Amino acid sequence: MTAVLQIEPFPGSSTSLTARLETNPVVATDQYLDLYGNRCRRFLLGPGQTRIHYEAEVEVDAGVDDADQEALQHSVIDLPSDVLHFTLPSRFCESDTLGNTAWRLFGDVPAGWQRAQSVVDWVHDNITFDHASSSPSTTATETYLQRRGVCRDFAQLGVTFLRALNIPARYCFGYLPDIDVLPAEAPMDFAGWLEAYLGGRWYTFDPRNNTRRTGRVIIGRGRDALDVAMLTTYGLAPLTAMRVAAEPVEAAPWSSARPPVLGEFPEPVG
Repeated sequence: MTAVLQIEPFPGSSTSLTARLETNPVVATDQYLDLYGNRCRRFLLGPGQTRIHYEAEVEVDAGVDDADQEALQHSVIDLPSDVLHFTLPSRFCESDTLGNTAWRLFGDVPAGWQRAQSVVDWVHDNITFDHASSSPSTTATETYLQRRGVCRDFAQLGVTFLRALNIPARYCFGYLPDIDVLPAEAPMDFAGWLEAYLGGRWYTFDPRNNTRRTGRVIIGRGRDALDVAMLTTYGLAPLTAMRVAAEPVEAAPWSSARPPVLGEFPEPVG
């Protein structure tokens, strides 16, 4: 059975100091970049259980997510052609369905950074984080109606509202260590956030946490969570266990910047 795995840092987004990916039993893999530039691993899994382990030390920027309160919203005619794709509805981000809702909620907010931040504020304040509230197939419309979700759902609803307002937005997936914040009570998982195109560049917004953070390690970007699924299987392969860790480690002599991040995916799949 074939499986595709996305857990490695996006090329060029950070500096990998060490990296190791192992499977038990050993299986052949090949690596490729998908149409969004995400790094993917393709496996041919045999019958029985397969254990996949990935760990890396990654050097990340010591600063927090960039922000620009003066960043302008582009008119659609002025957007770069390769950004237009991220103004359209997608499977889990139905910006056409929630278009009227978005304009009712945010149409009176000045265009640009203030409007984008208002979207993120609204999602953060009106959606309750609840691990048991959604599934991998939950859409932004369902999240809006049930007002509960996980970080993926927060991000996809934010993306949906932004696209409905003609602000290009893309879903992001990665590691988010607890640096300069109190550790979360719940076990760590992969994190979902979004990027919005304002003022000629992409900016990070995080509807779940709604704060500028340090140490993000981007794994993948796409239209929604479908494009950056951690594991895609072509056949029946139940996930029996998973553990994710992203932690600061002691500063190494090769770097005076923020310590690297460790990511791990060590439990059985297949």
